[in-house]
Amino acid sequence: MSLQPVESRRDLRDFLSLTDRVYRREPRFIPPLHAQVRTWFRQGVPMYVLRRRGQVVARTTLHTDAALDAKLGGATQLFGLTEFVEEAAEELFDGICAAGRAQRRQAAFGPVSLLPNQAGGVITAGFAERGFIDSAWNHPFYPAAYETYGFTRRFEADTWICPVPGEPVFDFDDKRIEAERLRVHRGDRKRVAEQLPILREMLNASFAQLGYYTEISAEQLAAQTDGLAYLLDEALLLYLTKEERPIAFVLCLPDISRFIAKIRGNLHLLHQLRLLATRSRYRREAVLIIKGTVPGEQGHGYMRLLSRELHDGLRRGGYHTLRSTYVERTNPGSAAQYVAMGGRPLHGYTFYAKDLS
Repeated sequence: MSLQPVESRRDLRDFLSLTDRVYRREPRFIPPLHAQVRTWFRQGVPMYVLRRRGQVVARTTLHTDAALDAKLGGATQLFGLTEFVEEAAEELFDGICAAGRAQRRQAAFGPVSLLPNQAGGVITAGFAERGFIDSAWNHPFYPAAYETYGFTRRFEADTWICPVPGEPVFDFDDKRIEAERLRVHRGDRKRVAEQLPILREMLNASFAQLGYYTEISAEQLAAQTDGLAYLLDEALLLYLTKEERPIAFVLCLPDISRFIAKIRGNLHLLHQLRLLATRSRYRREAVLIIKGTVPGEQGHGYMRLLSRELHDGLRRGGYHTLRSTYVERTNPGSAAQYVAMGGRPLHGYTFYAKDLS
């Protein structure tokens, strides 16, 4: 077997439908949205499938990114949307590594969709717990398959799950609000297009020091947040200004993961209307997508203020559970807030790398 490029609509349907075979309607697996994958296909992201007796048994993308090459310190073959039946793992990884060597790439890295600051990763623990939007869930044989082939873990992390506290957990001296000219701003569905550039500036500044992070462009952020106004609970998007300068932010979304799993990632117009009609059902659990404080303002307790306001919004909205996308284990300060809430790690999380030299 060898990797074959996805060239036609039929090939793309086969690419998308592989997860139905790998996961067989497993409710813990949350598939990527078909519309996003189709957009990447139209944009020319190279996609491949592995067939056995005409049936797709594995899939992947094979792409590169100059900014991540610079961050990782060498020419890197990226792979993503990577799914496989257990017996096809070796052939799939052979194909990924062969492609990298053919392009004189020094290493293979993934799975990333399309970058690690967008989505991807493999869970290494917590398989009994369901996945959720903007995070991964996979079978327990995935980590063993990667590591048996010689991939090593990079940027190990955990996702988190926390009860929404019934009473305030984080305190903040309110006298500082006036003294430091602080102001908490909330999301506004009608002004999302105006608020996104503010968030992007803080996001890029806050995460620049992380080993996997590359700057998000305005176009990338627009693509990642397409439909945000449709899903947004305005009380769960917060940012803080100090003397009118944005310094910290937090973005949570209602957790629609169960709905996405039920429709197998195919959020076409009819399913969008169904979600709109039933979205109140998905206002009990939330996902913390991202939070950060700009350099120079870190360590002053500003995230405690935003967390206090966020938890107030969650309580008022009737939410009882908060999940968080992955937090690197080298960043205990970020995870400390989840510990204070009575939270616990949910999934072990990692990316994988392999030297191709």
